[in-house]
Amino acid sequence: MPVLTRLVLPHADPRASDGLPPGDEDAEFGLLRARWTARGLELTGFARPDDLDTARPGSAWTWLTLHRGEDEPPVHLRSRPRRLPEVTDDSAQPDHNHDWSGFTALIELRRLRRGEEWLLGDWQIETTLFTRPRPTRLRRQYGALGPHWCGSGEYPPARWVDHDVRLQPFFADGRLRLRLERPGVRLTRAVPDADGLDLRGTADHCPAGTVLRLRHRESDAVLERPVARTGNTFAVHLPYRPFTADGRGAADLEHWDAELLGPDGSAEQLTLDERGGPVAGQHPLPGRQDRALYLKHLADGRLQFCVQPAAGYVERIAVRAEGFELTGHCPCDGPLELVLRHSGTAGEVRHPVEHGDDGRFRIRLPATRTGSDGTTLPLRKGVWEASLRPAGHHGPKRPLIAAPAVLPALPATTRAGGKRVLLQRRWHDTLLVDSTPVLTATERSAWTQARQRTDGYPAARREPLCEAVLYDVFGGRGYSDSPRAVHAELARRDAPLEHLWVVDDAQAELPAGVRAVRIWSPEWYRALATSRYLVGNTHFPDFLERRPGQVVVQTWHGSLLKRIAHDVDNPWLADHGYLEALDRETPQWSLLLSPSAFATPILRRAFRYDGEILEAGYPRGDVLARPDAGHAATVRRRLGIPEGKRVVLYAPTWREDQQRGDGDGFRLDLRIDLDHARRALGGDHVLLVRPHVHVREPLPGAGDGFLYDCGDYPDVQELLLIADVLVTDYSSIMFDFVITGRPVLFFTYDLEHYRDTLRGFYFDFEPQAPGPLVPTSAGLLAELRALADGGGALPAGYEERYRRFRDTHCGLDDGAAARRVVDRMLELGRGD
Repeated sequence: MPVLTRLVLPHADPRASDGLPPGDEDAEFGLLRARWTARGLELTGFARPDDLDTARPGSAWTWLTLHRGEDEPPVHLRSRPRRLPEVTDDSAQPDHNHDWSGFTALIELRRLRRGEEWLLGDWQIETTLFTRPRPTRLRRQYGALGPHWCGSGEYPPARWVDHDVRLQPFFADGRLRLRLERPGVRLTRAVPDADGLDLRGTADHCPAGTVLRLRHRESDAVLERPVARTGNTFAVHLPYRPFTADGRGAADLEHWDAELLGPDGSAEQLTLDERGGPVAGQHPLPGRQDRALYLKHLADGRLQFCVQPAAGYVERIAVRAEGFELTGHCPCDGPLELVLRHSGTAGEVRHPVEHGDDGRFRIRLPATRTGSDGTTLPLRKGVWEASLRPAGHHGPKRPLIAAPAVLPALPATTRAGGKRVLLQRRWHDTLLVDSTPVLTATERSAWTQARQRTDGYPAARREPLCEAVLYDVFGGRGYSDSPRAVHAELARRDAPLEHLWVVDDAQAELPAGVRAVRIWSPEWYRALATSRYLVGNTHFPDFLERRPGQVVVQTWHGSLLKRIAHDVDNPWLADHGYLEALDRETPQWSLLLSPSAFATPILRRAFRYDGEILEAGYPRGDVLARPDAGHAATVRRRLGIPEGKRVVLYAPTWREDQQRGDGDGFRLDLRIDLDHARRALGGDHVLLVRPHVHVREPLPGAGDGFLYDCGDYPDVQELLLIADVLVTDYSSIMFDFVITGRPVLFFTYDLEHYRDTLRGFYFDFEPQAPGPLVPTSAGLLAELRALADGGGALPAGYEERYRRFRDTHCGLDDGAAARRVVDRMLELGRGD
């Protein structure tokens, strides 16, 4: 495509119109960032055609045109092209590269005045995108810049451009506009005293008899206060008492809209002018514990009074190594803690807050999290909501609000574990943490991923095979399960192999001698193509094509009670394309592991797999068949379990019909009465809860010394190693735990629904289960109490059933499964 230059773009040829028509449906326009420089307002955005690559410098060119009205000549702004790979990534499509759809444009203040006169009013901004779909054709596409999801691209910053003139970028109907105004009333000070606030400001017109009028939105109550004036300045005392009088001030959020009302009925809103110091802020309301009057600086510069619980008002932000330090104030009683809540998984990370008697606080906000095993890792990718809560998990959450003076410092950036972590803002001034993916925007875009599948991976398959093992546990989740045991066996033999471990988002700690490979990265595609051995416990990518001489070992990740794959008689799997993908994948396996003679025919039928099945037991069970007391003590110490406490592990499976409202993961349907559990067991037990990986909700009340959230513990086998009793429902974890010979209880509150509607079973579960089936929380807790009081032996009457179950499903679990698997894997690699 010929490069577009200013020689072929003499002007934007905008559409002259008062009300601009909708934008071009075949192009996308957006604002990503806005900032003030010494020369004016700098806008960074994108103009992206839907049907054309803009992958090279000069393949797209963007003009901005500012309109103030039909009688005013438009202002044309030629932009500077920018390479912004995030534009390609955000487009979420594989067909076109838009790396050079970005631009930066500068709105110089001199362009908004005529001589010494400011051209006041609202300015519309039209964007014109020039491309060449064919060498002989120059195409123009028109649109308006839409908002970004956060930061200055969502709420662009305003500035006083003269002593009494303000330029405010804003969005109306999803289109960026400018407002150049001379506010008539400017509030410059707010000084608290014992019973209220002294407000001061300037007004162009403030005759005698002018009052400050506040209208309560929730009740239409009106408060009027007299205004004292001196020249063009005014002062007014605003008492606290009316904000809580007559039952007001009790709701979560109440609004009072403010204006100066003249004696002739004319009214003007108040604009905050903080050039002389802070005006916005929150002030405790006397006699109303934990309620504050918040003078809020709205995004459009206007003042709003809010009555609400005290927020964390952040007045200073400093970037630290692997984190941030925030200082501010939150007038409330008692200690506070910082809570970061992931918007996707709903997982929570908590940190203490230094909070003084005067309400001042300091927060050390790390860009890392500490897992239940004590490992420190960077925050998971995604957006984390930040709030303050009273320590101890009780009381309302309080958002972290950035003071106006802090906004220009955002986003603030630090690094942790190879990741960029941003302190960002949404809704103008609410702070959040954005942990970006490990992969760069270029690496992770759908366009790049499509090229890797069609070009990168096939090219790498033409390279010689490397003597390497690529391990994958649940798509990069961590160092665990049967692949961990296979690696340990190969390391014990000192096999001459390079060990590569797939890791998603830097969320794993690996042992010495193992190199992390970022999933979906170029090196991951190459490792899939060139490693002689691939060892995984879940599905391999659908584009995988096993090479001659390459060995693909499918360890799978569970024994069989509930039906799997083609044996599932409900539409959920088929509707999500799972079975079609499975049929493409299974021919690529060299070896499928089976834990028992019972499981072998089921695996062959359910997977429709015609290749070799190795009936060897699961390598992950070796640690339970040959337990190590020192290893178990280390696990208890990592979790912080006190000496002498019995360990109950509750590990339920997930339910396909319990999807979260946002469609991301499944709900934690916790039916155990935790208060009852603390009373019945808390003296001598701890309760470890291990939700299924598909469950995306936090465990309420965890961390109190009795309840432990072990959802992020890297290897569940270690939890089984220390558990005195397992509570599950229909999870395959039961097959692993009976290797230990310790008791299992089954909390089966929805047995009929799960068996008859959701999944169905491979054997008659009720008469064959190796422990009692308990339908209620009260019954379950009574059984646990009886087990402890009886010395921890198997429940009476279940000894023979337990033995038969173990013989049927765990007969191969002798501690040598990993040895048998590695023997056969290496034989296949040698071509034996």
